[in-house]
Amino acid sequence: MKMILKNNYVKLLLVVSLFIMGCNTDETQTVTNFDNLVLEDNFDVDGQIDTSIWNFDIGNGAEQGIPGWGNNELQFYTDRTENVTTENGFLLITARQEAFNGSQYTSARLQTKGKFDQRYGRFEARMRLPYGQGMWPAFWLLGDDSDGEIWPQVGEIDIMENTGDKPTEIFGTIHGPGYSGAESISKLYDLQNDRVDTGFHIYGIEWGPNYINFYIDDVLYNQLTPEDVADETDGEGQWVFNDRPFYIILNIAVGGNLPGPPNADTVFPQTMLVDYVRVYTE
Repeated sequence: MKMILKNNYVKLLLVVSLFIMGCNTDETQTVTNFDNLVLEDNFDVDGQIDTSIWNFDIGNGAEQGIPGWGNNELQFYTDRTENVTTENGFLLITARQEAFNGSQYTSARLQTKGKFDQRYGRFEARMRLPYGQGMWPAFWLLGDDSDGEIWPQVGEIDIMENTGDKPTEIFGTIHGPGYSGAESISKLYDLQNDRVDTGFHIYGIEWGPNYINFYIDDVLYNQLTPEDVADETDGEGQWVFNDRPFYIILNIAVGGNLPGPPNADTVFPQTMLVDYVRVYTE
């Protein structure tokens, strides 16, 4: 489905309770409902990725000068239907164990750089995640680098990350100058009586001037602000999330610094199913 503007579209958000596990409940917390839909992909044409929205990252990162994509990842990203396709209204990103161009695993990474980016708004996706040691699915944003700035100066917002050996946990993270990589600012959310690999959940952020709210379904589980960055970095970190638009990335990495490599119990192939991706403004 093409990028669309729907000024008359009203998105009904569930009432958010601030009294939830792990969430800051002070009265300064900002909750904004964005209801103007500006991007929607429902993946409703079988076998076709909408290339007016999505690009494919190809390779193991070496082609971009960052082997292992900067995280010692093990996969080779492709645009083959074996790794990325649409079927029955879902985007399927599939990680496989196979020898391919010098790597032992393949997967896919889609991104919207140069086709869609936005500063502020609600970004959300409904997904079912893969399972197993070494799986590292993510739904995330990177800042536009057309001005020559590089990571982490451009900023990164990880709306959802998961390690496949922990199927009840997801986390949201930000990276910027003074708090990137292993020093990023992150918060984990543990689902109660549910799993991310057996059911679909909506992962999203609401992002405005000087705040980013992190959600799973109707649960607001974290808010980050410039004050939080200052506190976490002893005043050394810079809030870079008012400076530029960000673009969208969806992928499954295999191995890498965060999850570690697959083990003998990891079953392949593993697939992330994406029901939809939507972006709203006020």
